[in-house]
Amino acid sequence: MDVGHCYLDGNADVVEFCPHDSFHHVLAASTYTLQEGDQPSRSGSISLFNVDLDRVDLFYTLKTAGIFDMKWNPVGANATLPLLAQADADGFLRVHHLKNSINGDALKEVHNQKVSSSMCLCLDWNPSATSISTGLSDGSVSIISIEETKTSVLQEWKAHDFEVWAASFDPDQPHLVYTGSDDCKFKGWDLRTSPSGIAFQNSKAHQMGVCCIAKSPHDPNTLFTGSYDESLRVWDVRSISRPVNEASINLGGGVWRIKNHSVVPGLILAACMHNGFAIVKVDGNEVKVVETYNKHDSLAYGADWYRGSIHGLDNKEKTIVATCSFYDKLLRVWVPENDII
Repeated sequence: MDVGHCYLDGNADVVEFCPHDSFHHVLAASTYTLQEGDQPSRSGSISLFNVDLDRVDLFYTLKTAGIFDMKWNPVGANATLPLLAQADADGFLRVHHLKNSINGDALKEVHNQKVSSSMCLCLDWNPSATSISTGLSDGSVSIISIEETKTSVLQEWKAHDFEVWAASFDPDQPHLVYTGSDDCKFKGWDLRTSPSGIAFQNSKAHQMGVCCIAKSPHDPNTLFTGSYDESLRVWDVRSISRPVNEASINLGGGVWRIKNHSVVPGLILAACMHNGFAIVKVDGNEVKVVETYNKHDSLAYGADWYRGSIHGLDNKEKTIVATCSFYDKLLRVWVPENDII
């Protein structure tokens, strides 16, 4: 069931529902638009929407540098305020505070850290929201300390030969960071040594670049990767020095982004570039597509699940999904057809 849609002011690449209580209805969508010419520019924006089962209402837009990735800080430990971090084409990591205001400036920038002269392509918060990992276009990874009044670069190292599209903390072992790159390599790094020591390297499983990495929030031994080779892979990371690729499924398009459902174990939302969006169920070694969504006409890039619980007129619990596609600048919000929760 389609809830609503909106055309953004640039090429749409990321959508993120706020995970914090009282802000579950807030959806952030970002853009990245390259203006070619003698002096090329990379511009972007963050748009905030109010979302529920019958509305998608834009209430705030902020002009930015071109954004490749953004994420809300995790709920828990130190998360007293909802913070939205962006990784951008100017090589900055910027952090915005979401204020409880519909009128005026809803986002207030609280941190800006120049990370590199290269572009910041991806980011992830550690589970205590005290640091952020960033992957860079020159193959490097940086770890940025986030304190209340300041930020600083804790570590930076050359991790890959090409662009780093994924740099994700292990929420169960936050001294570990997993990285994936256009060099087709999937690596793990131990932050307890400086510079970070390599915990493992897999250069054989992925036939093309590694686009995204997500640890299961329900099973500390399971991790998922997505690749341009169109496969979603399931990994057993019990032996961190030698992760085992237990299962995989071909989704018919490059797997650019994967999102675990916060409540339902093994339920994954995938953005599949040229092949729309898929909801995948992982049960042990069995991996299957349970629903697809193909109402976008361009590259499927951004996808996320609504975090709270929401009930329809029939009093059944529903889940809401937001998706966005790149060149047609389209954001869509929809409810899966199948009873998947």
